[in-house]
Amino acid sequence: MLLGYDTNGLQNHRLEDALRLLAAHGYQAVSLTPDVMHLDPYRASPAEVERIATLLAELRLTPVVTTGARFLLDPGMKHEPTLMTRGEDRRAIRLDFYRRCAELGKALRAKVLSFWSGIDRSPGPDSLEWLVAGIRATCAIVRERGLVPALEPEPGMAIATLADYDKVRTAVGKEAPRLCLDVGHLHVLDEGDPVERIEQWSGELALVQISDMQRGVHEHLLPGQGCVNFQEALAALDRVGYAGPLCFELSRSSHVAPEAVALCQRVFLQR
Repeated sequence: MLLGYDTNGLQNHRLEDALRLLAAHGYQAVSLTPDVMHLDPYRASPAEVERIATLLAELRLTPVVTTGARFLLDPGMKHEPTLMTRGEDRRAIRLDFYRRCAELGKALRAKVLSFWSGIDRSPGPDSLEWLVAGIRATCAIVRERGLVPALEPEPGMAIATLADYDKVRTAVGKEAPRLCLDVGHLHVLDEGDPVERIEQWSGELALVQISDMQRGVHEHLLPGQGCVNFQEALAALDRVGYAGPLCFELSRSSHVAPEAVALCQRVFLQR
C-alpha cells in the first residue's frame, strides 16, 4: 500500500506547501480534490498544473483524483448538480466537471479518478436507468483520458452501500467502474465486518480511503476518535495484496492538518 492523504483535509495550506508537508512525513500518495482552494478545474492554468505535476514527481507522490468538491458547481447547494440530478442540462454540468477533473488527472500523471452518485432528490421508477446512463457517460469520459474510474458508495446517496454498488455494477455491465472503498463508511451504515468486506471486494479495489468514524454518524474523525479498528483493516488490505493508495480523508481537520498528517502516518506504520 501507498500511504496517502486527501487534500480536502489541507484546505488551509497552499497546495505546494501541503504536498511538501506530506512528503516530509513519508507519504507516498496524495488524493487530490480539485476545488476552489486547490487546482480549481475552471481556473487553474496549464502552467500551474504542470508545476504541480513536476512537484509531485520530485516528491515521489503518486496522485489520484477525487471529485467531492462541495460548492464548486453550485455555491448555494452542496455537491449539486450530481449524476442523480434530473435534466440533461443539469447533468451535463456534472459531466463537464468530471471531464475537467479527468484532464487534470491526465496532466498530473494520475491513474485513478473516483466519483459518487449523488443524492436522488426525485426518486422514482427511472432512478436506476438515469443513474446507469450517468455512470456509463462518466466512465467513458474518464477512460478516454487514460484514468481508471472508481465509484465510491457514500452514505445518504443513491449508491450508499456495497450492495448498492453491486447492483449498479451489474446494471452497467462491462463498462462498470471499479470500487473506491471508504473503510469508515462501512461503520456508518453497519455493513458487517470491515475485514470481511475488504476480502470480499478486494478484486475490485482501485482506491481505498480511511478515517475514524462513529457508528451511524457520517463524520470523518481523527484516528482514535471513533470505532474504526485501523490495525485490522490495514492488515486485511495487506493480506489481500492491495498495492494502491490508502488515503486518509479528514475533510473537517484542516485546522489541525500538521498534527493530523503526523498522526495518520503513525497509525499507518503501526499496522
